[in-house]
Amino acid sequence: MRILLVEDQRTIVRALRQGLEEEGFAVDIAYDGEEAEPKALSVRYDVIILDLMLPKIDGMTLLRRWRAAGMQSHVLILTARTELPDVVQGLDFGADDYLKKPFQLDELLARIRALIRRNHQIKDPVLRIDDLEIDTAARTVRRAGKEIHLTPREYSLLEFLAFHQGKVVTRSMIWEHLYDENDESTSNVVDVYIRYLRNKIDKGFNTPLILTRWGEGYYLRGEQAPNTDDLEDSNA
Repeated sequence: MRILLVEDQRTIVRALRQGLEEEGFAVDIAYDGEEAEPKALSVRYDVIILDLMLPKIDGMTLLRRWRAAGMQSHVLILTARTELPDVVQGLDFGADDYLKKPFQLDELLARIRALIRRNHQIKDPVLRIDDLEIDTAARTVRRAGKEIHLTPREYSLLEFLAFHQGKVVTRSMIWEHLYDENDESTSNVVDVYIRYLRNKIDKGFNTPLILTRWGEGYYLRGEQAPNTDDLEDSNA
């Protein structure tokens, strides 16, 4: 999943970026309001982490402008302001959550995961598809009771497919949500990671779960059977 971190304190940015990327998130950075404003409107981020006390354009002004422009990304305010009126104002202006500094990284990660589940209207942190179980809190995967080790990038791709279970996601959708603005990988890296996932998720099992729709993209098997245009070949 892709996150925009809007924070002017570079020591905090370095620490958060490292922690978020270790969890498999793609992270874009903005150090002031002027840099953040167009980024948030040009990319559908899964979550925006927004500091309020920013240079050039403050966080509250950004939030109002984004919501007025129809931006749908979830916004988690991260700030040293502790007064109740600031909390109320932030939520009333369109923030989805609020975390006060100082904070623990584990709590921030849990709040981000909750916002992502909310975005997909999912309450249960464990996603179940056939005999596949994805624990979005522990970031673990099992199939038929067997634990499957995935790299952070492989896990992020599988989770993205699971959140859209039964729906085709295009390569561009995958690219936009799983790769940050500085990633220099080529577009065919998506196909490479789909192949990696199939080798781990489908190989050795009777029912393939990761399917391809020719000319459109990929999807995780839903309740309906695939049509004849769908491909279940691990070489695709």
